[in-house]
Amino acid sequence: MRKTNPEPKIVPTTEPTSSFCHNLSVENPTHACRIPHPESGPLRIAVLGSGSGTNCQSILDAIASGTLSATVVGVISDVPDAGILARAAKYHVPALHIPVPNSKTRLDGDPEQDYIRQLQEWETDYVVLAGFMRIIKPAMLAAFPNRILNIHPSLLPAFPGIAAWKQALEYGVKVAGCTVHLVDEGTDTGPILVQRTVPVLDTDTPETLHARIQEQEHIAYPEALQRLSSTQ
Repeated sequence: MRKTNPEPKIVPTTEPTSSFCHNLSVENPTHACRIPHPESGPLRIAVLGSGSGTNCQSILDAIASGTLSATVVGVISDVPDAGILARAAKYHVPALHIPVPNSKTRLDGDPEQDYIRQLQEWETDYVVLAGFMRIIKPAMLAAFPNRILNIHPSLLPAFPGIAAWKQALEYGVKVAGCTVHLVDEGTDTGPILVQRTVPVLDTDTPETLHARIQEQEHIAYPEALQRLSSTQ
């Protein structure tokens, strides 16, 4: 495995619609962490997904355009015909279906070990969850400490859990958005890396609000990864 630097310095962004967490050592021990960083070379990213893979596509596009210094070393899905696998194949990225027959909602047991072995074989720096519809369990977290990222369709800590855009609309907020965060043992509770905002319009339906949030997700994920890539 490639060596990592345990104490990077993270530089905050000044963009008005996006924020990047620059101090992840906080008093709450459940959030305290140091993000490891490769000594040299682009980030080696592996993507896990269960669906169409639009966030994976945004990462692949950012790499192809030169705005993200990273390599997608592989994509894994728990769904055999998931669109994310086809997207990866178009970019000649290894795309694997690893089934999880022992649970409908979790990644644990023998399948979890299968995922861990494959990710380690790829020498993965960061595991990126892109619509991966399973709960990450302690063995995976221990194998990749502070190196698993997720994106959530709300401005965390507001509206964790499922259908966050519906929660935001029902609550009556005027601003919604998305959050890229590190994964811990809680539900959408890990340290925040990047947030991007969208206004909530009076005419919004859950579908229209979700669509605008997804547009920002496709910006936020590559942004968070590039921030990690450029951090020394």
